Amino acid sequence: MKIETLFPLDPNVKVRTRFAPSPTGYLHVGGARTALYSWLYAKHHQGEFVLRIEDTDLERSTPEATAAILEGMEWLNLAWEHGPYFQTKRFERYNQVIDQMLEQGLAYRCYCSKERLETLRNQQETNKEKPRYDRHCLNDHHHSPNDPHVVRFKNPTTGSVIFDDAVRGRIEISNSELDDLIIRRTDGSPTYNFCVVVDDWDMGITHVVRGEDHINNTPRQINILKALGAPIPTYAHVSMILGDDGQKLSKRHGAVSVMQYRDDGYLPEALINYLVRLGWGHGDQEIFNREEMIALFDIHSVSKSASAFNTEKLQWLNQHYMRSLPPEKVAKYLEWHMQDQGIDYTQGPALTDIIPVLSERSKTLKELASASRYFYQEFEQYDEKAAAKNFKAEAIAPLAKLLEKLTACNDWTIENIHEAMNQTAQELEIGMGKVGMPFRLAVTGSGQSPSMDITAQLVGKTRTLARLQKAITFIQSQQG
Repeated sequence: MKIETLFPLDPNVKVRTRFAPSPTGYLHVGGARTALYSWLYAKHHQGEFVLRIEDTDLERSTPEATAAILEGMEWLNLAWEHGPYFQTKRFERYNQVIDQMLEQGLAYRCYCSKERLETLRNQQETNKEKPRYDRHCLNDHHHSPNDPHVVRFKNPTTGSVIFDDAVRGRIEISNSELDDLIIRRTDGSPTYNFCVVVDDWDMGITHVVRGEDHINNTPRQINILKALGAPIPTYAHVSMILGDDGQKLSKRHGAVSVMQYRDDGYLPEALINYLVRLGWGHGDQEIFNREEMIALFDIHSVSKSASAFNTEKLQWLNQHYMRSLPPEKVAKYLEWHMQDQGIDYTQGPALTDIIPVLSERSKTLKELASASRYFYQEFEQYDEKAAAKNFKAEAIAPLAKLLEKLTACNDWTIENIHEAMNQTAQELEIGMGKVGMPFRLAVTGSGQSPSMDITAQLVGKTRTLARLQKAITFIQSQQG
């Protein structure tokens, strides 16, 4: 049979992988890891990565889910060379192949009613036989091709399907275990397992990386590929991801959708680094930049065992990247969270200035945005516990002295602010804590913040002086 390709296959491309999600939901963590492994394998071998949307489930597939998948792939920066291709736009091609298979005796029409098939299944179950179609219609000459029917693939009845899985090793399935798969429904629409085969063939896919839930589909797909005279890809079935409790990862474990991790304040670099280590490793190395992943990744080194998701580990990685990536890059992602929390970050220090200061104390960008509020807007209340401890009558003197010295400060630098704090402590003969803690509460409204010389410098002189005066007035009002 003549191969008709979607695009001219470059003979110089030795490896072509694909990610083929169904748009029935969001891009979840397991799918993202599969996409990453497939993408890395292609990049490691200077190959190409194809994105295919398997939307043959017309009832459950939605444009919203498709958009969410594409958004997730783009956020993770898993760029594709070809696609996205949609199976629903290729029905003519699938039916062309099915018609040729009917002509060549590789497939046949089946006119059996639902009632007959149900009776057959019940008899087989009663006899403790494996349910499978009995080929009643294989040589049917009593029906017209126009009568309602499905088309079945004529599966081999002897021998076995043997393939070397890149993750799991040699797998052998007897053909006697396999059924004559329906490849076209009564309504004329081709079925999932058949569309996948034609797509992998047309798109020149050399390596199929997918979840272990597809292992049962593989021998069926291999038999169809063999019947078509098409090359057989190398298959790699990766294990599922479990929650911390050992159960299958689900919504009860927290975020499952990739974009939910964006919303929760994680950087794509952190999630990618975490996912690559969730089943693969290189010695004891924990931190991998993208270039290292591409250079070191080997699909044959992926573990057969299921991996447990650990949110604390992800948070640790996220904080690492918040601190180590260029602030300009982190700021692009932080902007979304500032806007989401209604913080006008144009009225205050540059985001690139607060990131190095606050990332030491924040595990996520969401936390960092929330902690940055006092840099950009006024607060209505002081933290009650901190105020009870640090806004007593004796705090007025250091705050007033500090206000005096900072008002006279012409060069608003970290060094000059620090010196003003030192002089206040020395002149009043009190410990630095008696100056720093009321100062912190006055300027931030909280009992915790980065070093106050840095904090005040970023808050700015006008706001700092106004907040010092406000704090003094507040304490005086509490003494009355």
